[in-house]
Amino acid sequence: MTIERTDRPIIAITMGDAAGVGPEIIMKSLGHADLYARCLPVVVGDAGRLEAAGRILGARLAINRLTAATVDQALGVAGTVDCIDLAVIPADLPFGALSPIAGDGAFQFIRVATKLAEQGKIQAICTAPLNKEALHAAGHKFPGHTELLASLTGTEEVSMMLTTPNLRVIHVTTHIGLIDAIRKIEPGLVERTIARSYAVLETAGLARRKIGVCGINPHAGEHGLFGHGEEEDKIAPAIAACRARGWDVEGPLPADTLFFRAGRGDFDMVVAMYHDQGHGPVKVMGLEAGVNITVGLPVIRTSVDHGTAFDIAGTGVADERSLLEAMRQAIDLAPPRRSA
Repeated sequence: MTIERTDRPIIAITMGDAAGVGPEIIMKSLGHADLYARCLPVVVGDAGRLEAAGRILGARLAINRLTAATVDQALGVAGTVDCIDLAVIPADLPFGALSPIAGDGAFQFIRVATKLAEQGKIQAICTAPLNKEALHAAGHKFPGHTELLASLTGTEEVSMMLTTPNLRVIHVTTHIGLIDAIRKIEPGLVERTIARSYAVLETAGLARRKIGVCGINPHAGEHGLFGHGEEEDKIAPAIAACRARGWDVEGPLPADTLFFRAGRGDFDMVVAMYHDQGHGPVKVMGLEAGVNITVGLPVIRTSVDHGTAFDIAGTGVADERSLLEAMRQAIDLAPPRRSA
């Protein structure tokens, strides 16, 4: 059944780094007409760059230029890409090259989309990839989208969650070095991360909300044989506190077997302690299947689980499936659209 236009959530797609594959995967994704039955997608980016990507792809999609103030004039019809055009990308900016101009553009696209979400003019944000080095070169010193969105919304603490069709992983720490991550992990942070993951499962309506928590060391420390008691000091108290709430939480568990068990359906969520512990298993399952969701923000944000891919940017071969999946997740998570 086709959803009426007034019922479809407006999903803002931020263009990401204009020198990367973002413009191409956006144009490819918005070429899927069935997407428009479930949402009204609006790109926050640069219309000229989208047109350039369209030429590379041979896409027959018109661009409807909008401003942030005229987002309510989005057409929401297949064959036309509605774009809030910030017009910040020069026409001669090369694909596949690091650029502070593109880094600043990526920041501006997120800034505008976040403001629209906070105003209730859009119902969710779906982000194409940015380049951290380009972002820093433009003077925006954030490790990535997650931290940038937390800053823009004034949110003190958020969690990164990655999903595939068979696996959900939430992270206690993300974009910091391993030694710093171990130092940062403490019972309060672990407990709050588990709580955010439980809230996600509750919102999703899962009857079973079984959460598996990774250890830090090999074999989860094996009762003190490996490491310096990190599992007992940093993780076990948090698990005990969550069990006291009546939640089904198991751990600390060895990560190598926990991810296998989660993949076969034994757990509804895995709590990873650091970046690569959680990202590795998800990406082995395929970048086209992974979606990045920021948990704890006052706005809904999903993202592709891949980077800017400078090596293939501008060639038209980038795969749009991760962005399509991120859009589907954004649609499912989006709150009801406010009446005019």
